[in-house]
Amino acid sequence: MMVETVILFSGVALVAIALPGPTVLLALGNGARHGVTLSLAGMAGAMVSDVVLVSAAALGMGALLAASEAAFTVVKWVGAAYLAWLGWRMLRSRRQLELPEPGATAGAGAARGLFMRSFLVAVTNPKGYLFVSAFFPQFIDPLMPQLTQYLVLGSVFVGLDFIVMLAYALTGAHALRWLGGKGLQRLDRLCGGILVGLAASLALTRRTAA
Repeated sequence: MMVETVILFSGVALVAIALPGPTVLLALGNGARHGVTLSLAGMAGAMVSDVVLVSAAALGMGALLAASEAAFTVVKWVGAAYLAWLGWRMLRSRRQLELPEPGATAGAGAARGLFMRSFLVAVTNPKGYLFVSAFFPQFIDPLMPQLTQYLVLGSVFVGLDFIVMLAYALTGAHALRWLGGKGLQRLDRLCGGILVGLAASLALTRRTAA
């Protein structure tokens, strides 16, 4: 694979990943509520979901969703419902957020919860499968081994996703220092409102327009 192809892929992918979406919004909120260290669990969930999306694209999952109305509808409504539920929880938040104690650690249950939220948000979104299935082949040389190319581009995609989520989490963590509890409640509700809006957008998405 040409280095120029990887560089071009990286630039376009970075722009696409950096646009506010469900997983980066969760990283922002997790950074604000739990700090960067614990929010790494959520990032790990999103990165595993990236692996699932890229693998599914390589196996033709995106083509299946594009061709099957029933499969697309099922995945779409599951994803929309889950996004709406997460957004509603954030909108209803009334907690006064506090700075974590230095050196404090959270239980494994909290980390698992953040992991699963980010993972499920991505794998239940049919737009993710369609995007990856449409995006990656543009940089795949059909005359070269495709598995190797998907591994290279997939690794770059996962790495860029981690960098972007880390930046969002750091932004949220700094907000924890200077906004205070009330300001962070507003941040929580802003993220929640955007997630509900994304859920509505997903619910209105038609397979033929995806």
